[in-house]
Amino acid sequence: MDELDRKIINQLQAGLPLSAQPYAEVATQLGVDEDELITRLQALLDNKVLSRFGPMYDAQKMGGAFSLVAMKVPEDDFDQVAEIVNSYSEVAHNYQRDHAFNLWFVIATETHQQIGEVNRDIQQRTGLKVYDFPKLVEYYVGLQLLL
Repeated sequence: MDELDRKIINQLQAGLPLSAQPYAEVATQLGVDEDELITRLQALLDNKVLSRFGPMYDAQKMGGAFSLVAMKVPEDDFDQVAEIVNSYSEVAHNYQRDHAFNLWFVIATETHQQIGEVNRDIQQRTGLKVYDFPKLVEYYVGLQLLL
């Protein structure tokens, strides 16, 4: 990453402006043209510097619920179990980890009750125990890269 990449990341963490041309506005603030901003942002994604770029919604602030969930999945069954987990629209994303709890995912629903329902259904379909880790306290860490 060069200095402009770090500036792009720092700037976009504050959000995109609500306008007809948000990328053009951010590009102007950064002193580049819109095409360069979009090209660099895509390169950051392609090179896995950024894992994703998009809005973050707080389900609880919108009246919904979410929870972090983990499973201990036998390695030979991992792809099949991940496919089952991914089939639920309530599953926002999942990650494979090198740990006894090797499949982690986030469930976002309209109610807390639905989290339990989805977890029970996943457990029934996979035959594996589902461990629910609801958020107790939320911390916000603002990341700003040094220029």
